Amino acid sequence: MTSSMVRDEAPGQQMTPGGPGGPGGAPAGIDPPSGHVRARAGAPPGSATGRAGAAHATIGPEVAHRARVYDYWLGGRDNFAADRLAGDQAAAAFPGLVESVRSTRAFLSRAVRFLAAEAGITQFLDVGAGLPTAGSTHEAAQSVAPEAMVVYLDSDPVVFAHGRALLASGPHGNTSYLRADLRDPETIVTEAARMLDLTQPVAMVLMSVLQFIPDTANPYQLVATIMDAMPPGSYLVASHPGSDLGATPESSLAGGHTLVDTAVTVRSHAEVSRFFTGLRLLPPGLVRLPAWRPASPAMAETPSALWGGVGAK
Repeated sequence: MTSSMVRDEAPGQQMTPGGPGGPGGAPAGIDPPSGHVRARAGAPPGSATGRAGAAHATIGPEVAHRARVYDYWLGGRDNFAADRLAGDQAAAAFPGLVESVRSTRAFLSRAVRFLAAEAGITQFLDVGAGLPTAGSTHEAAQSVAPEAMVVYLDSDPVVFAHGRALLASGPHGNTSYLRADLRDPETIVTEAARMLDLTQPVAMVLMSVLQFIPDTANPYQLVATIMDAMPPGSYLVASHPGSDLGATPESSLAGGHTLVDTAVTVRSHAEVSRFFTGLRLLPPGLVRLPAWRPASPAMAETPSALWGGVGAK
């Protein structure tokens, strides 16, 4: 296992807690362009310097935050009573929600482990990552390839500060947490090139984030711009609420992004397939998440209203 490392990056533009992407703002990975904040490897939670400390101060136990609610649904420990209450209320309003959230994380874990073990991928770019809780990309990848480098990108200042603190507090191999906006793909490519070797294959992970980009923002071109910058042999791992699977904007908003007042676009199988244009979908193709290489027939029947797939460049 490689030593724990959270990269110490030069600060860019300052973060503004409570601004766009903050509490009540846009979801993870979608925010006006902004930069990084320094964090010290091995530092205790909340010890990030500069504006990260201010953002971290907004993570209080009194008000639920979507990332901690998601952590609660996944059985994590980085949540408070307010988060658990909000999570229970959302689960009561949308039956099958928690099972769907867990099946999404299970799909992520299966896909990442497959890429690390069978495709030899050791570089991962996870956009709109949320908190690095149990079963996250770095955990799945480094369980197979301890040398794997995982770069998380998230635009929510609360999630960003908390995520950096969590990664700095334990052994997480080669892992970085940066702040970036999915709607600024050129910056994502630039920052990815600083952390990853873009002459070697990279797997980009877009888990349940594309629904927050409306058609007017041309989400297909945003994804294509990033994938075009990746070398041959790279992969795209993506999931998306399916309008033809019974997903609705309301249930999709609750599904891991509760408490966020943001428009959601659910898309059909054909529409989600367009994100993989120019890529070769690996078997079994674009399918309901639990049906992607399930460990058992019972797993394949897990409730989920999301399409998911893995495409090779």
